[in-house]
Amino acid sequence: MARLFGTDGVRGIANTELTPELAFRLGWAAAYYFGREHADPQFMIGRDTRVSGQMLEAALAAGICSAGGHAVLLGVIPTPGVAWLTSTSGSAAGVVISASHNPFADNGIKFFSGNGYKLPDAVEDELEELVARGMETLPRPTGKAVGGIVHQPERIREYEDFLCSTVKTELTGLKAVIDCANGAAYAAAQSVLTRLGMELCVLNAEPDGFNINAQCGSTHMEGLQAAVLARQADIGLAFDGDADRCLAVDETGQLVDGDQIMVILANELLQRNALKQATLATTVMSNIGLHQAIKNAGGQVMVTSVGDRYVLEAMQKNGLSLGGEQSGHIIFGEYSTTGDGLMTALQLLAALKRSGKQLSHLGGLMTRFPQVLVNVRVNSKAGWETNAKITAAVQAAEQQLGDMGRVLVRASGTEPLIRVMAEGPELAELEQLAEQVAQVIRGELN
Repeated sequence: MARLFGTDGVRGIANTELTPELAFRLGWAAAYYFGREHADPQFMIGRDTRVSGQMLEAALAAGICSAGGHAVLLGVIPTPGVAWLTSTSGSAAGVVISASHNPFADNGIKFFSGNGYKLPDAVEDELEELVARGMETLPRPTGKAVGGIVHQPERIREYEDFLCSTVKTELTGLKAVIDCANGAAYAAAQSVLTRLGMELCVLNAEPDGFNINAQCGSTHMEGLQAAVLARQADIGLAFDGDADRCLAVDETGQLVDGDQIMVILANELLQRNALKQATLATTVMSNIGLHQAIKNAGGQVMVTSVGDRYVLEAMQKNGLSLGGEQSGHIIFGEYSTTGDGLMTALQLLAALKRSGKQLSHLGGLMTRFPQVLVNVRVNSKAGWETNAKITAAVQAAEQQLGDMGRVLVRASGTEPLIRVMAEGPELAELEQLAEQVAQVIRGELN
């Protein structure tokens, strides 16, 4: 049987792959597991705006109650809001029902531990084992031992208050266009930014259960770019479906990606001697221009595997205060236990206001080098890392690029693909080198 938990919880098409029955069993397994350490374990449960969210929420909560746990239903709320409320409420765990930036037909279930961090692999493995074993072999509580459900959608205000408390700079005078992706941030983003004095134009904040991420949000930036220009705004901000990531657009309509946002924030922290260890944590996918910009600012970069959980692990292990991904998952060690799109937006806005400059100028602190990605479909991924011809091809390409570029080869975690990424100053050269490496991979693995 394939592993139930992927890199970010349990995902699948709602009602066929991620069924109410599975949600029930996951809720039961979680309540049984956390009930061994917590009497009457309480779970904070939030969701995004997908039509399937309420169905899965009901099944998950019923499963929790059947094992003696208690479910607090927060309603529609950003993923980091669930993590924060879990960590501040004494709850045993938190659960988010969302498939992030995926289309509306998909959904997912992701758990946070009582401290607001994602569950370790070992705990997910134990939950998976409980789901597979089934409930028949374990006792069921009865009478007063059966759990209960309460609805507390107003708790999102606590999260909004917390977000506002992290901003020490007045934001009045800034004009922004925000794209809420018809997702979990559709109400909270407007509430927080309005409270802080922003002048707003709001896009895609009318969810109907089916339009989450539909040609909008952080994976479809074109509408936001056009709106920033039409409204002559200072900045555009785009969130994804569960609002754990944020990307930006400058006043000229140009994209400001997660790498550039991290450079802007890290540069300001370095100037104030407030970036812990003078180090930014990011993944192997970050642009080489980020590395050069941080070096020029007097800092250094710690590189991790792809995935925000690996960024967080590096931050915790090394006492770092800032890390993230090119996709816009950014983690603030002082405040957050996971990527937070609204906090990213607020910290970027504060940096913009304090600088007194335009976002295009701040984004220009980093030169974004061209990247070329070639996906090579193979019969088998086995042994690609130790293949001498593939290694030689990569080394030859990197030697040609020198210090101004790199070649990154990695296997897809879900498909029979080897991905070749080349990065450097000249697009034509990158395309040629990436295809040369891809040809060797095709010859060796097919």
